[in-house]
Amino acid sequence: MTASGRVRPLSQQAATPLYEQVKRQISDRILRGTWPPGTVLPGESQLARDFGIAVGTVRRALADLTAEGLLMRRRKTGTVVTGRSPDHSLRFFFQYFRLHGADGELLRSTPAILAYDIGKATAAEGKRLQIPEGTAVIRLHRVRGVEGRPAMHERMVMPAARLPDFPPAEALPELLYLYLLDRYGIRISAIRESVTAEVATEEDAAIFGSDAPQALLVIDEVAYDQAGLPVIWALHRALTDRYCYVNEVR
Repeated sequence: MTASGRVRPLSQQAATPLYEQVKRQISDRILRGTWPPGTVLPGESQLARDFGIAVGTVRRALADLTAEGLLMRRRKTGTVVTGRSPDHSLRFFFQYFRLHGADGELLRSTPAILAYDIGKATAAEGKRLQIPEGTAVIRLHRVRGVEGRPAMHERMVMPAARLPDFPPAEALPELLYLYLLDRYGIRISAIRESVTAEVATEEDAAIFGSDAPQALLVIDEVAYDQAGLPVIWALHRALTDRYCYVNEVR
């Protein structure tokens, strides 16, 4: 679903079943706070009309989310958002920003694209993605904001051959990992990270709006699919004055 409340079109050709696509759209709105605890969801018939699918498909999605604790059923009221955390569920493990506040709370971020292009893989990109140098790749440069303040910027590179008809920048969804799963059947199943610290560059200072020298957390990350093939090479550069990076193994 979009921020305005309209549902995103479901893909009949995607590898993911329709009820799973519905679950992800609903859970996305809950986890991002668009539907806060206590919100009463539209009825099954209305949701089915919005998604353009059968009521039975919506009913299955809501039943799963109820079993996972995100929703509950109330007599005479309907389906209600519980506000319970889904952190125990592996299906949410790679979906969200892993910077936490000083109090340990998981932060929700909003990405914005700074640059987007399709070009030929450099030697370094080819090595990380296990593709020949010169192969077509998709490059994204995004900044992530927390409460209106830039907190991290990241460069991501993906092999274009595995992502046909990849959307333009203005149509790119916020949850990239979920999009890869829904659209291409690519499930991010493992991530290898190298974490270091560096002094902010002039580019970092311009993005974060700071003149003073700052220490940044630098995360060099390769994400692998269910077959063990690299799908994304990313370099994340994050502020450290208000945030800490938490990587849990479950």
